[in-house]
Amino acid sequence: MSKIEQNKEKKRLAILKAAKEIFLAEGYVQTSMDRVASEAKMTKQTLYRYFSSKDVLFEATLRQMGSQTDDKLVVHLQHADTRQALLGFAKDFVLFHLSSEHIATFKLLIAEGSKSPELVSRFMDVGPDDTDRVLAQFFNERFDIEEPQTKIKLWLGMVMSVREGVLMGMPAPTEQEITAHVEASTDLLLAALA
Repeated sequence: MSKIEQNKEKKRLAILKAAKEIFLAEGYVQTSMDRVASEAKMTKQTLYRYFSSKDVLFEATLRQMGSQTDDKLVVHLQHADTRQALLGFAKDFVLFHLSSEHIATFKLLIAEGSKSPELVSRFMDVGPDDTDRVLAQFFNERFDIEEPQTKIKLWLGMVMSVREGVLMGMPAPTEQEITAHVEASTDLLLAALA
């Protein structure tokens, strides 16, 4: 990568970092491109060279945040023991979704979704399609299920139920509590599929 390309990437990352902080602190509607440019320590014109609109910037911010976990999750699904593969995946899935960054994003979408429904659509469009595909493939191979989407949603719904209290301001469960919850949810799934 040339020096020019390195500088461009540095600026792009500075913009995304500033945008993420402001979007999560102030919300989508209240965030202005002027404020992002100021926080990223660059001109508004420079910001627009990288991101043509606030919508484009928001989507890029969501993509960057989502890309931080994809590979880590699917690695678990390569484990030979099916239960261990599911437990590893589910625990990291929950930990990612309980991160302060993800909780703040979820609250942002809930708070502003009624004013800007396209935000929720954009968030869902940016979601981890590869993770969904790999998880469906795992269920196909390990359980001989051709259309596993409903069973996957039910299992992940059980696993993610620990997030509800956190979204309402309760303390996050401990790692030990998450492990116990993931084990109970996964064992229920495995019993149902046996």
